[in-house]
Amino acid sequence: MRKGWDTTPPLRRINAALLLVACLFVAPSAFAAPTGHGVEVTANEAARRVDVTIDGKPFTSYIWPTTIRKPVLFPLMDADGVILTRGFPPGPSERVDHPHHVGLWFNYARVNNFDFWNNSEAIKPENLSKMGVIRLDKIVSTSSGPDRGELVTLSTWIDGNNHPILQETTRFVFSIRKGARVIDRIATLLALDHVVFEDEKDGMLGLRVASWLESPTAKDAVFVDSRGVQTRTGAASPDASGVYLTSEGAKGDAAWSTRGRWCSLTGHKGNHVDTIAIIDHPGNPGYPTYWHARGYGLFAANPLGRSIFDPKQPAFNFTMEKGQETTFRYRVVIADRAESADELNKEADAFAAEYK
Repeated sequence: MRKGWDTTPPLRRINAALLLVACLFVAPSAFAAPTGHGVEVTANEAARRVDVTIDGKPFTSYIWPTTIRKPVLFPLMDADGVILTRGFPPGPSERVDHPHHVGLWFNYARVNNFDFWNNSEAIKPENLSKMGVIRLDKIVSTSSGPDRGELVTLSTWIDGNNHPILQETTRFVFSIRKGARVIDRIATLLALDHVVFEDEKDGMLGLRVASWLESPTAKDAVFVDSRGVQTRTGAASPDASGVYLTSEGAKGDAAWSTRGRWCSLTGHKGNHVDTIAIIDHPGNPGYPTYWHARGYGLFAANPLGRSIFDPKQPAFNFTMEKGQETTFRYRVVIADRAESADELNKEADAFAAEYK
């Protein structure tokens, strides 16, 4: 039995999960009642969530329900209340593939040969020993302020043998920059054992976007992970409008498996336009990251895959010895307009300068 995880019978667990989803889904009323202007970060550990509001409007929540195998930020909302992430669970008009894609998360598909990325409630019991989980141990601190708020968390990466292999201390900074909503995620990993992140496709900062931010060119397709598991994505969403763009000029479907200091995704919901940009940091391992950006709605930065994206390159297989620390820094920018390459280059410069 894995400590900290629900052992309730499946039917009762599903009913409990649906009740939790009803509380976690996207209704603004689910967030803590705003008390004023600025960025407010409010912890409610009994409900397994920390809510973030900006000027009294919902932005996101840090959640760790027992039905997800890692903590995530869900949902992400722009300043007008438009939802940028796929539903949890997916809504009636949304693709239902990859149940482990929830909100914004940070993990990897093969760490010491255990799969942290693909773990979810959908995994068959006989395969659980191949999976890893990330357990939240502690909300270390929260703070609020006029233009920024912070959340610091402590978590443990636990392999399928119930063996802790990594301790993760993460600092989230939620802010407003030039009218955009911004999340800085700074994660420091401490190796509790010899740890190898094998050269893999699925990693490391992942985001599953709403159907309207999917690519209109994305077709029904079958994707196969490195363990041979096949997943069908289903038909393209009728409201899909998203277009990727990288710092190196790769656009649309061509962005996948290319490298760059940033990648943006711009789409429209009716007349409403949003851009989500993920910015890499020059201090990160594997900089500049490869973009695991799929048209069906997965938007991910993977700095630890290399030969998997470019077979001409040697495998990365990023290794940490026991006691070694490594920090990964990412900035996620949400703007209610199309952001230009020049603007995002300046944002990347500012991010690089702010965190050394």
